[in-house]
Amino acid sequence: MTRLRSLFSRRLFSSVASLRRVVVTGLGAVTPLGCGVEPTWRRLIEGKCGIRAIRPEDLRIDGVDEATLAYTYEQLPSKVAAVVPRGKGQGEFDEEVWLQSKDSKSISAFISYALCAADEALRDANWLPNETEEKERTGVSVGGGIGSISDIFDASKLINEKKIRRLSPYFVPKILINMASGHVSMKYGFQGPNHAAVTACATGAHSIGDATRMIQFGDADVMVAGGTECSIDALSIAGFSRLRALSTKYNATPEASSRPFDCDRDGFVIGEGAGVMVLEAFEHAKERGAKIYAEVRGYGMSGDAYHITQPQNNGKGAMLAMRRAIDQSGLHPNEIDYVNAHATSTPIGDAIEANAIKSVFSDHATSGALALSSTKGAIGHLLGAAGAVEAIFSVLAIYHGIAPGTLNLEKIDPVFEGAYAPLVHAKKMPIRAALSNSFGFGGTNASLLFSSPTI
Repeated sequence: MTRLRSLFSRRLFSSVASLRRVVVTGLGAVTPLGCGVEPTWRRLIEGKCGIRAIRPEDLRIDGVDEATLAYTYEQLPSKVAAVVPRGKGQGEFDEEVWLQSKDSKSISAFISYALCAADEALRDANWLPNETEEKERTGVSVGGGIGSISDIFDASKLINEKKIRRLSPYFVPKILINMASGHVSMKYGFQGPNHAAVTACATGAHSIGDATRMIQFGDADVMVAGGTECSIDALSIAGFSRLRALSTKYNATPEASSRPFDCDRDGFVIGEGAGVMVLEAFEHAKERGAKIYAEVRGYGMSGDAYHITQPQNNGKGAMLAMRRAIDQSGLHPNEIDYVNAHATSTPIGDAIEANAIKSVFSDHATSGALALSSTKGAIGHLLGAAGAVEAIFSVLAIYHGIAPGTLNLEKIDPVFEGAYAPLVHAKKMPIRAALSNSFGFGGTNASLLFSSPTI
């Protein structure tokens, strides 16, 4: 069986090697650590946390009386969230620029995050083309996990109030997931592929992987790819709480609430934001002298075919996704220096992923040579945006030679033994290649493998 798999891997690499190389030339982010890649990365490496206690006004239930708002807030068992900082200061998301523009009637918050992150990524890549042909060869692949629940809630109230004729004509365009890609393409005139994955918490990774394939197969030369989410609202928090997925033990100490791989973890912390990359055919980037952060070497996907929310105990789905990404890359597992784990701070999921990583990397993991961390301790779980933001962290880990740490890791889960353990603090080290994992409800799994473009 091992021999057959090795033969398949060689054939797969031979096939993939004939496709166009794809590189990362621009990055953009809106996260709980700050608006922009630079403040987000700096604060992540410094060990800062973007999680705070939620307030009643965070719940996005307009038009209800104070008593109803107070009652709803009181009933929510989880009262912590990773909220994007808003304002006009440095590193803050300016709502007047992105959410209250002339097009604001058709833009909801998750779309505005995507627009902001895409703008930063495009400017970072120095790719704002004016030529028609260049716009036709540039596409967009920005997905979302949930969309705008708060807009749906507000619209539904009109039925109870018998005011349905007052429903905004922009209601549907505001809630459609693909409108994030639509607005980005309209803003810059991009007429290449226009795509939007919706795969729960694997959305951002799938969006980047799908965009990579589009470039590899010649559908585009440049793709603006990533994920976005804005679901810190009463219904979303209540819904995840009913699933017993959210942290509830740390309402009094919000910054301690997201603790991947820690023995005292009790659920994930809901977050919001967006992450966007500019992906480009290598020859195209080289020809125009673009800065290259990293190369996309592998994109592995799998399905658990097991349960609506829980992974298989043996972690087979996660292992399949990781192995497929590695096989596609042509790299040996020992050449991968860092893994950004999906680990959301749930008791079951973190342990299963830890075992899956150990199974895939074997001696490379148990020897301590493989650096491993989950950045969700700092930013919470950004749902549909998580895979994209964490892919950006993986790319920056390669580019800067720094592996981020895992916040709140005080008592490491006994699933880890000996030298195999997550990083507690950021670590300076050469990183030739990095793997980023994203797993979603419904058993959908994606792994992205990036490398230095020189490897």
